[in-house]
Amino acid sequence: MDKIIVEGGRRLEGDVRISGAKNAALPILTSALLADGQSTYTNVPDLRDIRSIKELLKTLGAQIKCDGNTVKIDGSGLNNHEAPYDLVRKMRASILVLGPLVARLKKARVSLPGGCAIGARPINLHLKGLEQLGAKITLEHGYVEAVAEKLIGNEIYCDVVTVTGTENLMMAAVLAEGETVIRNAAREPEIVALADVLRDMGAKIQGDGTSIITIEGVEKLNPVEAGIIPDRIETGTFMVAAALTKGDINILDCEPDHLGATINKMKLAGIDIRISGKTIRVKGNGEIQSVDIKTQPYPGFPTDMQAQVMVLMSVASGLSIISETIFENRFIHVSELKRLGADITVSGNSAMIKGNPGGLSGAPVMATDLRASASLILAGLVAKGQTTIDRVYHLDRGYDAIEKKFSALGAAIKRIKA
Repeated sequence: MDKIIVEGGRRLEGDVRISGAKNAALPILTSALLADGQSTYTNVPDLRDIRSIKELLKTLGAQIKCDGNTVKIDGSGLNNHEAPYDLVRKMRASILVLGPLVARLKKARVSLPGGCAIGARPINLHLKGLEQLGAKITLEHGYVEAVAEKLIGNEIYCDVVTVTGTENLMMAAVLAEGETVIRNAAREPEIVALADVLRDMGAKIQGDGTSIITIEGVEKLNPVEAGIIPDRIETGTFMVAAALTKGDINILDCEPDHLGATINKMKLAGIDIRISGKTIRVKGNGEIQSVDIKTQPYPGFPTDMQAQVMVLMSVASGLSIISETIFENRFIHVSELKRLGADITVSGNSAMIKGNPGGLSGAPVMATDLRASASLILAGLVAKGQTTIDRVYHLDRGYDAIEKKFSALGAAIKRIKA
């Protein structure tokens, strides 16, 4: 397995350009299945998860052409309703093909995605919603089977906010007969991005970005040309890197409006943040102040930024509490941060961090999930000496060439190939 080695103590400065958002690209690429003809997507990041979804779409009959960050998908040949275990097990987001398959082919057989390092992430809300749209759902031999003579619009209430569930139900409802109302819908920017693309394909959607989404079904959708929005979590990760290293970074091609909670907390921590259009300039001047964090569904503080900000609080002045309300196992990275010298005590879904400016020191550590991988790189940037991060294949699922971007900013970082 590849490793990343970081030599701490370098001040980061310069410009970094943000890649397209994985969590927007995955449902948008999947939505190509809803139309006959070739759709074109730009600013698609080069990530393991993106490669996995393209492989799955090919298995279902789609034709795919790639040229750099441009991906063309033709859904005309959609002829297979089964998403096999060997492909779905690589990435939980593969469940996103369920809605489009039922909408287009009136049937789907999709492997259950199984567990996840940061929590169970059950898909029961996806299935309940599809049943309310008229699909018959059966579970057997590790597969979800959904069959519907036709989908009919309905009122759907999500017991808890679910991003992929909202996306799946949106993609099913756009071709359903009549009106569908999704209540307690997810409000993330990635939901709005998908809705924008579906509207450009001919769908009738209102209310995305709020907790109530209304969809009037149409008979068919058309191919589309669309760009992928910037990755707000990658943006936040580089914001934290600038603060940690007392650096000065211009973060380009980002979307500041998607980072309200993160920007607010970092400003409270004493970080100098200046916004100009699609650029965020972050200067790490002076002492970092401790702030409390509670993860919440958007527009609250994102769970995907929790691990990164925990590193920031580890070198802050004072005591902070981070409460994780989204996933039950998302403190797995704490034991690795403690190996680097962080003073963190976990109790239930809360972590107490006693900040110690300059208190981290390099050590061998192991990545446990995607965002944990990023947090360990951040810790390595500010730790004394060398940090070696193993199992960085997690990192490649969600960050496009992150070590190259950090190196261009002045970090002493390199990847050792297995």
